Amino acid sequence: MIAAVVPVKAVDASKSRLRDDFSPDEVERLATAFLRDVLSALAGAQKIDRVVVATPDDAVARIAREAGADTIVRADPGLNAAVEAAAADLTAAGADAVLVVLGDVAGARSSDIDRLVDSLAGDGVALAAARDGGTAALLRRPADVITAGFGPDSAKTHRERAQNAGVRLAENPLPSLAIDVDRRDDLEALIASDAPAVHTRAVWQTLAQGRAGG
Repeated sequence: MIAAVVPVKAVDASKSRLRDDFSPDEVERLATAFLRDVLSALAGAQKIDRVVVATPDDAVARIAREAGADTIVRADPGLNAAVEAAAADLTAAGADAVLVVLGDVAGARSSDIDRLVDSLAGDGVALAAARDGGTAALLRRPADVITAGFGPDSAKTHRERAQNAGVRLAENPLPSLAIDVDRRDDLEALIASDAPAVHTRAVWQTLAQGRAGG
């Protein structure tokens, strides 16, 4: 079984770098739309058997369940600790591989998720790097083959950890996974791309109309 985990902060603590350009309510609407788009892509991926959202936020958990995902709700120990705890839970439940997809990779396509999974034959690591040097998605088989190292320049961190562990690393450019939306320019690049991002586009259009009308 291949399980996907999407770690998501509490909405009122998320996307701090968007708050210079958007109101708290707008940021919450955008963050929710990002998550819905990620979950939609995972739900459509043929290679993913189970999707779980790990969050400390009951409202986020409700959105996840509405989208058909399972949830793990516990206090936020930090991103990497949350990823490892969820991966351990999923492994105990029978997952032989765990894919981590960040909740702000709103342009994700199901087909690119399947390509990422297919790129890894056997044990090892498959990596989808974001354009800012971070990691948009990380597949580990088994889940503890390397430790998670999400954060600045995490693609480099994950490459180095795979090399140091002597395990296979599969990495292919996957355009729909290249943008994790941290800042306004990321959001604008996503909107200008051909990514589906249905929920994000809808919120963006509503915000744009509201500002034009104001």
